[in-house]
Parts: sequence; structure tokens; C-alpha cells
Amino acid sequence: MVRTMHMKKKTIYTIISYSLLTIIALIFLVPIVWMAGTSLKLPQEVFSVPPSVVGDTLQWGNYTRAWAAMPFNRFLFNSMFVGIASTFVTVLGSAMAAYAFARIPFRGREALFLLYIATLMIPVQVTVVPLFIIMRDFGWIDTYQAMILPVSFTAFGTFLIRQFFLTIPFDFEDSARIDGAGRLTLFLRIMMPLGKSALVTLSIFHFVTQWKNFLWPLIVVNRTSMMTIPLGLDRFQGQFGTQWHLLMAATTLGVLPGLILFLFLQKQLADGIAMSGLGGR
Repeated sequence: MVRTMHMKKKTIYTIISYSLLTIIALIFLVPIVWMAGTSLKLPQEVFSVPPSVVGDTLQWGNYTRAWAAMPFNRFLFNSMFVGIASTFVTVLGSAMAAYAFARIPFRGREALFLLYIATLMIPVQVTVVPLFIIMRDFGWIDTYQAMILPVSFTAFGTFLIRQFFLTIPFDFEDSARIDGAGRLTLFLRIMMPLGKSALVTLSIFHFVTQWKNFLWPLIVVNRTSMMTIPLGLDRFQGQFGTQWHLLMAATTLGVLPGLILFLFLQKQLADGIAMSGLGGR
């Protein structure tokens, strides 16, 4: 009897949980579906009454017109280069810092780590002006290094990978030390391969964040040839109106790389979140 009641409660809980998750997923999907539908409409159909997801005929030519309206291939290259380079620097730097905080004992380690994590409470807007002044004094305005380096060092990445490194048994390192491995060998050949899930998780988080980053490139970029996709999308909003069908087509093109990346790496992302302690455990 007790077992039956327990199974019944568990079934009800499962149904409620999945129902809520489905509703939340649909809420998040509505803007994406509307964006994709609007990208295939004629200009006069965008604000039609009653509204419709798609127009009478699918206007696939909106994508080619949106691509040709701006130097979209340049925007795509800039976003891809900045995203990949920034992700590489972030993952490498965060992994080295995380290894030091997780595996190398030194005086004041925990206090220093707490101080480092406390920087997450500082709003980005507070650091924008000092960073811009530094970039200007270096002569880095309108350069890739200005878009890459200031956003490549984050306490979140260090925290994420450190939490994963703490779960790796010390026996692996002890065995390697017996064979004469040093710190660098332990880091590169033991910790990095074992921490692949956390590294992939951080890579996805950071790449998607930088892919859609608008504020910092807006501050340090003036030339059209250096603009990323978010800045390029802003240029579709002209002084005398906005071509919403072309803007939505360009936005859909801009969303696809991050979506494809997530679909291919979703298993590693889920494993990294679960094993690093960010899954609520």
C-alpha cells in the first residue's frame, strides 16, 4: 500500500514536472518561431492583421537580400574569429587557474579564490569605461585584440573547471608522479583530457556569449569592416524605418551557428554541468 502511494506520488510529480518544462520550452520557442516566420514574409505581411506565423508564400529570397544588403560575410568572419579566439584564451587561462586553485596547495589559496570569485558581483558596466581607456591608451581601438582579450578572463570559467577538477581522484596524479611527471605534464596529459566535459561546457557558454555580445564591440569598434554580427544587425534599423523581414532573416542566419554548436555538443554540455556542480546538486 505504501509502495503504491509512493509510486503514485512519483508519477504525479513526473507529470507535473514535464508539463511545466514543456510550457517553459514553448514560451522560449515562440519568439524563435516568430523570427523564422517573419524572415519568410513580404514587407506588407509583417504587421498584418490578424497576425500569422508565415505569409501566403515563403520568401526564401529574403535571406539572399539580407546577406547582400550588408557585408554579412565580413560580419560572420569577425564574429567567428573573435568567438573562437576568445574561447581558446578563456578555456586555457581558466583551466590553468582552476588547476592551481584545485590541485596546488599554497598559503591563502581559499581566501584568494573567494576574492577572485567575488569579482563576479561587479557589474560589467562598472568596468567598461576603465577598459575602454586602457584599450585607447594601447592604441587598440578597432582591433581584434580589443574585442578578444578584455572578455577572455572570467572568474566563472575558473570556478566551473575548478569544481570539475576537484572531483578527479588524486590517484591519477600520484601514479603519474611515480613515473616522473611534472606539473606541466600532469596538467596537459592528466587533468585536461579528464576535464574534457567541463572544458566543452565552458567553450559553449563563452562562445555563445561572445557571439551575441553587443555592448563591448559597440564601444571599441568604429569601422564597418571590424563589426560583428550583432553590430551588423543593428544597421538594418535605418533612419527612415526598419526592414523587419530582412532584419529577421539576418538574425536567423546569426542564430544558426550557436544553435548548431549546441545541437552537436549538447551531451557534453549536460555532462559538464552535472559533474561540475552547476546542475543544482
